[in-house]
Amino acid sequence: MLRPVMMILAMAVLPLQVFAATQSVPSTDGALISAIAGAAPGDVLLLDPGLHQGPIELDRPVTIDGQGKAKIYGNKTGSVISVTGTDITIRGLEIVGSGSAHETIDSGIQLHRTAARILVEDNRILGNLYGVDIHGAKQATVRENVIIGRRDHRLNSRGNGIYVWNAPGTLVENNEIQFGRDGIFVNTSNRGVFRGNLMRDLRFAVHYMYAHDSEISGNVSIGNHLGFALMYSNRITVRDNLSLADRDQGLMLNYTNKSDLVGNLVRGAGGKCLFIYNAHHNLIGDNRFEGCQTGIHFTAGSESNALTGNAFIANKTQVKYVGTRDVEWSFDGRGNFWSDHPVFDLDGNGIADSRFRPNDLVDHILWSQPAAGMLLGSPAVQLIRWSQAHFPATLPGGVVDSFPLMKPIEIPVPEEIVSLEMAARANPVWLRERTENVSDPLASH
Repeated sequence: MLRPVMMILAMAVLPLQVFAATQSVPSTDGALISAIAGAAPGDVLLLDPGLHQGPIELDRPVTIDGQGKAKIYGNKTGSVISVTGTDITIRGLEIVGSGSAHETIDSGIQLHRTAARILVEDNRILGNLYGVDIHGAKQATVRENVIIGRRDHRLNSRGNGIYVWNAPGTLVENNEIQFGRDGIFVNTSNRGVFRGNLMRDLRFAVHYMYAHDSEISGNVSIGNHLGFALMYSNRITVRDNLSLADRDQGLMLNYTNKSDLVGNLVRGAGGKCLFIYNAHHNLIGDNRFEGCQTGIHFTAGSESNALTGNAFIANKTQVKYVGTRDVEWSFDGRGNFWSDHPVFDLDGNGIADSRFRPNDLVDHILWSQPAAGMLLGSPAVQLIRWSQAHFPATLPGGVVDSFPLMKPIEIPVPEEIVSLEMAARANPVWLRERTENVSDPLASH
């Protein structure tokens, strides 16, 4: 009697996949809904090429695989795919036809708070109000998807490509996101990883609020209003991201503390490469800030950050800081590179032999009284600047780099990304949409 009992116990702990069935689902009305209703845990539903009727709800461990040729279309009400179960995979589909209600976060795919361990991969999620809504679901993975949002509303009235709320352990990687409002919006959600995503033609590429102990790495923001807006968050790692031709700002730290910004490139922002507002105890190192109106603007008591190894190249204003005391921008004997510093290095140690101040009294006057710009070429202004250069005691408080570097950090950009950057610079989305006839992307469905 012992052996049969042991066999029954062994079968009870076998994974569901051992008993899983694989079935084809024809592209006829109601077939997909019926197949889901009759599926056993672990089943794999292979969708035939063509259109499949939605919306659908997934409440048990199944795999929905469109094999790159199947499309699920909603009825323009609610979400196309709603997920309430666990251990579910959604793969290889084109997903269109969500509703337009922000109150219910109508999405291509919506993961509810009862969902866990959901994999969303290799889908085309097109023209929905929100692309993927991870709303309280734990340990969700969203990767290798193409998400193209709505354009038939004003920018701030659109939905986000990926919306993450109270969803710890989320992994979002290698997605392409275009149009809509924000590419990835994370709110009140900790321990997430967001890496390798390409985001274009949006308001913010990444919008981060109350999201602690997380990682934002290897992402690319091109031609957005703002690249990476990081707010009210602590202990985040922001590494190896690119902000190229973004309109207003590349990176923003707002009440973000004890975080690392390392190895990022911001190039060609129409406003500020990096804006720091009331953010403290951050490491800002080995970044490259190039060709912006302002390299770094920091204010509201943001002096307690460590800046080292950064390159400030050809920004119209390298640093904007109005203060009454000196703020040292070097760490452990290593400062930053400044393209406008006439450096020399007699001992060949890679550190310039003279310290650098990026601002003087005239800059402070211009920031508080812009009309004074008409006097920039006057002899009086030139005399003030000559006096400050020769008598440093007359300088106001401001940034001081005691160990400026002789060479800038290099951050390579792949050729295909450079091509997208040049296109965005030549024809940015915020100018295009003034002349384009932006219609409902679902009109043909």
